Amino acid sequence: MTISFNAIPISLRTPGQYLEFDNTRAQQGLPVMPHKILVLGQRLTAGQVAAGVPVRITSAAQAEAAFGRGSMLSHMFQKLKAANPYTETWACASDDNGAGVAATGTIVAGGAPTEAGTLNLYIAGRQVQVAITSGMTTAQVATAINAAIAANTDLPVTGAVVASTVTCTARHKGENGNYLDLRTNFNFGEKIPSGLTITITPMASGTSNPDIATPIAAIGSEQYHTVIMPWTDASNLTKLETELAARFGPLIMKEGQAFAAASGTHAAIDTLVTGRNSPHVSIMGSGKSPHPPYEWAAVLGAVDAFEPDPARPRQTLVLTGLLAPAEKDRFTQTERNIHLTDGAATFIVDTGGRCLIERLTTTYKTNAFGIADISYLDIETMRTIAYLRYSVRTRIGLRFPRHKLASDGTRFGAGQAIVTPKIIRAELLALFREWEDAGLAENFDQFNRDLIVERNGSDPNRIDAVIPPDTINQLRVFAGQVQFRL
Repeated sequence: MTISFNAIPISLRTPGQYLEFDNTRAQQGLPVMPHKILVLGQRLTAGQVAAGVPVRITSAAQAEAAFGRGSMLSHMFQKLKAANPYTETWACASDDNGAGVAATGTIVAGGAPTEAGTLNLYIAGRQVQVAITSGMTTAQVATAINAAIAANTDLPVTGAVVASTVTCTARHKGENGNYLDLRTNFNFGEKIPSGLTITITPMASGTSNPDIATPIAAIGSEQYHTVIMPWTDASNLTKLETELAARFGPLIMKEGQAFAAASGTHAAIDTLVTGRNSPHVSIMGSGKSPHPPYEWAAVLGAVDAFEPDPARPRQTLVLTGLLAPAEKDRFTQTERNIHLTDGAATFIVDTGGRCLIERLTTTYKTNAFGIADISYLDIETMRTIAYLRYSVRTRIGLRFPRHKLASDGTRFGAGQAIVTPKIIRAELLALFREWEDAGLAENFDQFNRDLIVERNGSDPNRIDAVIPPDTINQLRVFAGQVQFRL
C-alpha cells in the first residue's frame, strides 16, 4: 500500500466504503492575507473601556463610548472610520501620564465690533462659530467664545474665561496637546467682524506622553498588520521600533507597519525623522494642517490598510477628511524632496483642497554600517515582501503538512506523503508564476536561476531554501527631454 492516508487505518478489516478528505490541494491561487489595524491613543476617564485592554471597534460611536467623548482615541476613530470603515480595527487605550502637563493656549478679544457677524474659530480643525453683535465689549465676546467652546463637547479642549481672555486647555496631558491648532477664518469668505480683533497664543507647554510599553504588553502575541501611532517622542518611537523589528524577524513572523505624523515647520519635521531609521515606521509631515497629527496618523494608516494590492503605489490616494495647511504654509517641492530623503512621507494638495499621498516612505535610510540603503525605503516594498513570505508559508504548510522528507532520486510509490527538494523547488517555481500573474514579482529566469532548495547538512529533517524574487517596482518618475524643432 503506497498511498498515505491520514484517517483510514491500514489494519481496517470491517467491510465498507471509507473515504477521507485531503485539503492539501484545495486552495487554488494565491492566499488572501488577513489584515487588522491597531490604534493606540489616550482615553478619558469617562470612557467605558479601561486602559491596557485591547478591544475591537466597529464604529466611531462605539469608540466615543469606549474612550470618552472628545478623547484622542474617539477623534482618531472618527477619521479612521470615515477613511476606511471595512478593515478589522482594534484599539488599546492608555491613560494620561500622571506626571504629564496639559497644554494651554489663549484667545484674546480686543477692539470693539462695529458690525454684527459671525466669528469663525477653528480648534484642531473643528469649526466653532460665535455670534457677534455690534457694540459688544471684549469681555462679552470672550464670554460668548467660551460658551461656544463649552457647547461643543466633542472638542479636544475645554475653555475658561477671565475678562477678555479665553484659556483653552487640552483634555489630555502630553505633548500632543501642543499640536492642537487654534485659528480663525480657514475657509474662503470668512472674516472677523469689523472693529473686533482676535489674538491667539498657540497651544504649548504640554509634557509627558503615556508609555507605549503598557499597550505593547497588552496585545501580547496577537498580530496587527497596521499600527496607528499617535506619539512621536523618542522614547516611545524607539520602543515601538524595537517591538516591530522583533515581530518582523523569522522566528515570530508577525510583521506590522506603524504610521505616525508630525506637525510643525519643515525644519522641526526634518529633525524628527533624521534621527529615526526603521523600516517598520512611516512618519508623514503634516505641516501646519488644522488637524492634529494623531488624526493624520489614523487616516494614513486607514488608507494604506484599505489598499488590497501590496505593491500598488499609494501616490494620489486621498487622505479623507483632513484639512490641508493654508497655501502659504504648504511645503514646496524642494522641501518635500528633502523630507523624502531624510525619512518623512509626503503629501500634496489638489485643486479641490484635498490632501493626497505623494510618497509613503518609511524612516529607513541606512544599513547597520551607516551606508545609504533604499531596500526598505517604500511602504510598498515592506507590504510586498510581507505578503510574499506569507504566501510561501501558506503554500508549504498547505501542500506538505505531514510529509516525509527524502533526497532527490529516491524511489517511492505514487501517493506516498513524501517530499523532496526538487518537489518543493517546483512548488516554489509555480508559486512565482502566481506572483508574476498578480503583479508582485518579475524576472522568472532570474528566480529560476538563483532559487536554491536543499536538505540541511546537519539536520536530516530540514529543508533550506534561498528564495530570490525580484519584487515589482512602482512608477514614480517619468523623465523626458523634449527636443523641439522650429
